[in-house]
Amino acid sequence: MGSLADPGELDSVEPPQQQPSFDEFQRQTSLMTSCTLLWKELSDHFTSLEQDILKKSEALKAKIQTLDSETKASLEVLEQRETSMNVSLSIALQKVVENKKAAILALDEGVEQPEVDDSTGLLLKLKSFCVKMDSRSFWNFLTAKKKDLDSLRVEIPKALGECVDPPRFVLESISEVFPEDKREERNERNNDLGWACVLMLESLIPVMMDPVLGNERKLVTPSVKDKANEIAEIWKRSLDERGGIENVKTPDVHTFLQHLVTFGVVKNEDFDLYRKLVVGSAWRKQMPKLAISLGLGDKMPEMIEELISRGQQVDAVHFTYEVGLADKFPPVPLLKAFLKDAKKAAAAILEDPNNFGRAAHFASKKEQSAIRSVLKCIEEYKLEAEFPPDSLKKQLEQLEKPKNEKKRPAAVPANKRTRANNGGPMPPAKAGRSTNAYVSSFPVAPAFVRSPPHTQYPQAVPAYASPPAIYGSRSPPYPYSPEAAPYPGTPVNYSPYGGYCNGMAPAYQQAYYR
Repeated sequence: MGSLADPGELDSVEPPQQQPSFDEFQRQTSLMTSCTLLWKELSDHFTSLEQDILKKSEALKAKIQTLDSETKASLEVLEQRETSMNVSLSIALQKVVENKKAAILALDEGVEQPEVDDSTGLLLKLKSFCVKMDSRSFWNFLTAKKKDLDSLRVEIPKALGECVDPPRFVLESISEVFPEDKREERNERNNDLGWACVLMLESLIPVMMDPVLGNERKLVTPSVKDKANEIAEIWKRSLDERGGIENVKTPDVHTFLQHLVTFGVVKNEDFDLYRKLVVGSAWRKQMPKLAISLGLGDKMPEMIEELISRGQQVDAVHFTYEVGLADKFPPVPLLKAFLKDAKKAAAAILEDPNNFGRAAHFASKKEQSAIRSVLKCIEEYKLEAEFPPDSLKKQLEQLEKPKNEKKRPAAVPANKRTRANNGGPMPPAKAGRSTNAYVSSFPVAPAFVRSPPHTQYPQAVPAYASPPAIYGSRSPPYPYSPEAAPYPGTPVNYSPYGGYCNGMAPAYQQAYYR
């Protein structure tokens, strides 16, 4: 028999190791795979966070650099404005003293009023009122010279330079009709003087420019600017008395907006009011520029969309080109849609039973107006390659041809009763005298057919002011040149619109109204 093992040796003997089962192996493998995937996911996440932080850091650095450069530029501008203040004030003060001496001399000597037979005489006449600060006589003379608008546009800025205080002179001149019409006697012929107000407000802009900084600063006293702001508030309060924005007249709107731009009394809280007023008078050619000067550049896309929805595609095209949004709002589809709407409106006129007999005439006029507006847009914005105008011109020629000759009244032989020289009896008068009076004046179109002031719009224009009859029953002719004319001295060529603005509106820079 063998010897028994030592108990100590038994303790030192390791028990046999058990091999892991297949399930345990799979569990461990799965755990390792999960850990690996989790590690990769965490690594990718932190890498992404690091990249985002780097991008944000770079963007923040770029913003800081931009802010530093803008701050530096602003400080340089402020320094320039500060250093130029003494020079500008010295020049302005010297001018005021010279104008004051000239006014006193004119009053003492009683300068004879010059004859107005040419542009030189017109300028001397205007200067004589400005030198004496006779705003009432200036206003009366201006409103009586509407036929000389081209000359007035050139000469008024020169004349206003002779005033001791041009801004105050302009406010006093237009005070008879703006912000409220104080005239006791009014009639349809002389009721609207908005053209004169706008003319004076536009002419004042170059006179108020700083002699050193130019457009960047205006020479207007705080008291006059406060008065201009008070006038704007009075006009806004009077909107309720006028029946709200929907019923205010376009000339009044134009005068108000030009007043804000000229004196720089635009308020951010009134942007919504400005937007509604601009859209309501969008057919005026100055409105796109006024909208930019009022600070509505950011709202232009929604204003353009509103014009399109109201069937004013031609006006929308002018707005798009003013702010460079022709890529977002392609002009050719808008013009084609406008022509399509015009044809639908013409067809509706032809089907109107209340307009029998003149329907063809009204429908033809509607289409002609639309085609002319589109042709002017094509020419103004050089769209011939995208929208060839030849077919439109042929269509316009066909519409302009009279389809039926007007029926001429039958000639009636004269049957005058003549007394015989020999005292014979007078021939008896006919009981029924034939008449050859032609009384076929155009019948009044029904309400839904009557063209709005901008006759190129085939649809009714809702909820905005309509221009008065004095501005014409047709849309303002296009085109106009958006380029600014130099002030002062150089003639400003204005395009005719609304019957009084014969030329291009001055290009307003945002710097005017800071």
